[in-house]
Amino acid sequence: MARGFDSKFVEAQQEEATRDKKIKPAMTPEQRVIEARREALELARARSRADLSRATAAAHRQMLEAAIAALDQQLALLAQQLALLVRS
Repeated sequence: MARGFDSKFVEAQQEEATRDKKIKPAMTPEQRVIEARREALELARARSRADLSRATAAAHRQMLEAAIAALDQQLALLAQQLALLVRS
């Protein structure tokens, strides 16, 4: 019984993956570069937020807050660039 359930679960996952691929339009090389950069910035921001939650020294906290603000600015700039690419 468990084997049948597992195979149906895997089949459902595969169907969902192919359905998701059909929904997403193909990205241009420029869009892929921007998306990869966005993902890297999001990961860096998440790490900085995690570090901030553990930081105890005031100077370290200030440095992390400044880093998060800079990452937020870069993410906003990337969002603008992506919006311009999508429109054109």
